Amino acid sequence: MISIVPYKTSWPAEFKTLGENLRRHVGDLALRIDHIGSTSVPGLAAKNVIDIQITVRELTPTVENALNKAGYQRIARITRDHLPPGKPDNPQDWLKWVFNPSPDLRPVNVHIRLPGRANQQYAILFRDYLRANPPVAEAYAQTKAALVKYHPGDDMEAYYDVKNPVCDIIIGGAEIWAASTGWEAGPSDC
Repeated sequence: MISIVPYKTSWPAEFKTLGENLRRHVGDLALRIDHIGSTSVPGLAAKNVIDIQITVRELTPTVENALNKAGYQRIARITRDHLPPGKPDNPQDWLKWVFNPSPDLRPVNVHIRLPGRANQQYAILFRDYLRANPPVAEAYAQTKAALVKYHPGDDMEAYYDVKNPVCDIIIGGAEIWAASTGWEAGPSDC
């Protein structure tokens, strides 16, 4: 069942523990380890799933083995991100791997992306824009709550069919904000 819960002040500390464990296993393969997604935005209601982005130079068996040793398994059917309208469909810009822990552990999505690619920047810019613009974050939370209200159950496809275009609208504003403020991604979170 898809569930949106109020913001939990424990999420940053939970990310920190998870991120430090991943850093121990992935080491220098990880250029960055970042807390992304809704749980990374103070005050934002979210699914109680910690999203972590690990930026690596290449998607290699060595990276996959390191994640496996950390307790995560790759979801082989997910190989790329959603393509926002108007963005070039360069497959290299949208490649990713996703890993999850075993179902008996805390829900986590680990997104493995490549540096400088559109999807890698998207995740960090989206987070930073919502952090800097609480009214936008609140509108986003209301959208997710309405999705769950009107599409209850486990229909993840319906949820993302609506959520992705909303995120694309938000990222349009984020890109303007980034250009006007000189935004750059800060240091890695772990």
